[in-house]
Amino acid sequence: MSSTRTETITASDGGRYEGHLTVPDNGRGPGILLLQEIFGVGEFLLSKANDLAELGYVVMCPDVFWRVEPGIALPHDEGALQEAFGYMTRYMSEVPDETKVTDLGAALDHLRSLPEVAGQKVAVMGYCLGGFLAYTLACHFDPDAAVSYYGSGIADRLSDAENLTCPVVFHFGGSDPFIPNEQVDAIRAHLVDRDNVEIHVQHQAGHAFENFLAPQFHDVAAAAASWPLTVDFLERELRS
Repeated sequence: MSSTRTETITASDGGRYEGHLTVPDNGRGPGILLLQEIFGVGEFLLSKANDLAELGYVVMCPDVFWRVEPGIALPHDEGALQEAFGYMTRYMSEVPDETKVTDLGAALDHLRSLPEVAGQKVAVMGYCLGGFLAYTLACHFDPDAAVSYYGSGIADRLSDAENLTCPVVFHFGGSDPFIPNEQVDAIRAHLVDRDNVEIHVQHQAGHAFENFLAPQFHDVAAAAASWPLTVDFLERELRS
């Protein structure tokens, strides 16, 4: 059975924030830095962390919003959606881009330094906002692999992909109102010659189709199709 604890991460400016760590029952494994949706480090993200730990990975979920409001964990319902958008807007506007990147890099370095992970490969993975941040981190730091689920804003940052060298898998919904197909096509066209990039589109699905706690978004068929692709990718890239 997996175990959990809270880690304290030190940012480059000396600020300190928390990361929720899930360790598999064998006590060690490759690491995955799992980045949150706009709802924070809540039930959905921790459930995915547990799923990954059951596969043998050491998973840390850092508190991405700590500089604007620490400890956010909102319910995944319509009532909380506007509050979640508010936190995301504050994070994107109030925290400088360089600080966002260095905070994530500090979390990646912290995960790598843990005795349960030391000497093994580490990936970054994220959903929604976290999908964008996973891409950003992969462009600016050196994870061994990256998984991005429906990351809004990637099409506007394709110039960053010049530094994208690790294997990456992108998941999108073909009916996502927040990420139009034109943006997915732009990402595909920009990265078409990269043998380290996979792009998967669940054509019937909208945004946040993996989130089983958000009935307004969840798509059972799309989640069932995308998750094995992620599992196979992580197995191939982190255990080879």
